[in-house]
Amino acid sequence: MIKSVFAATAALSMSAGAAFAGPYVNVETNAGWAGDDYTGATTDLHVGYEGGLGDSAAWYIQGGPSIVSPDGAESSTEFSGKVGVSAGLTDQLGVYGELSAATTDQEFEDLNVGGKLGVKYSF
Repeated sequence: MIKSVFAATAALSMSAGAAFAGPYVNVETNAGWAGDDYTGATTDLHVGYEGGLGDSAAWYIQGGPSIVSPDGAESSTEFSGKVGVSAGLTDQLGVYGELSAATTDQEFEDLNVGGKLGVKYSF
């Protein structure tokens, strides 16, 4: 259940270029449902850094504690992080990718790992 909630945490939107380079704070909550049954939520409290890669690409890295709150069970704190890149191929078409990981029972030996790749077309 918690692994499926964590898998949903890979939801950071990325722009084609970086308007700002430097440190940032990202607080994000991702909740999960199976049908109409609420399964829980994970809240990331991340500190990160982002920068540009040339004229039309950007990268970021972020990490920090994640509060895992399954429905009907006690919350726990894990560590999670993300790294990602995005690139504008044209004025309307961009690609992006992200790799994320989170500890399990505060152990780094058996990480929950997720990834995403995408294409964004703007009208």
